[in-house]
Amino acid sequence: MTGENHWVDASRTPDVLPPAVPPASPAPPRSRARRLAVPASYLAGAVAAFAYVGTVDPNEPGHYPVCPLLRLTGILCPGCGGLRSAHAFAHGDLVTAFGANALAVTGYFVFAGFMTLWLVRAFRGGPVPRIVLPRPYWWALGALALVFVVVRNLSFGSMLAP
Repeated sequence: MTGENHWVDASRTPDVLPPAVPPASPAPPRSRARRLAVPASYLAGAVAAFAYVGTVDPNEPGHYPVCPLLRLTGILCPGCGGLRSAHAFAHGDLVTAFGANALAVTGYFVFAGFMTLWLVRAFRGGPVPRIVLPRPYWWALGALALVFVVVRNLSFGSMLAP
């Protein structure tokens, strides 16, 4: 044997095979209302959550569960004070919101910026924005959150505690 394939007659196979699947036609353009539906629903969910927290005060005991980490260990997690922060933010009191949880308020502004960008792009027919950061930036954000947790649990970082 010389290594030839004896099962296929090479003289009978065409040089160019027809495509197995016909090329897909481009999708028809979506209407502006359809493009805005998804980001508008996310925004409506966030507004509804803030409206609920704005009306049901987390400063009154019994309305929301206590943070399990705080209850079991006495350590404030990165989210501790987030509901009080959202309540103050919903009422327009940014100083109190930052005092309850500065990291959460920063997240509210990042979310607002992302939603604005998404809605503008959806309105204009552009692509959905993506948050693409190199891995070192994600590690830096995680380290920042860790430093926030450590500092707010130490005596000199009490200004970061809710």
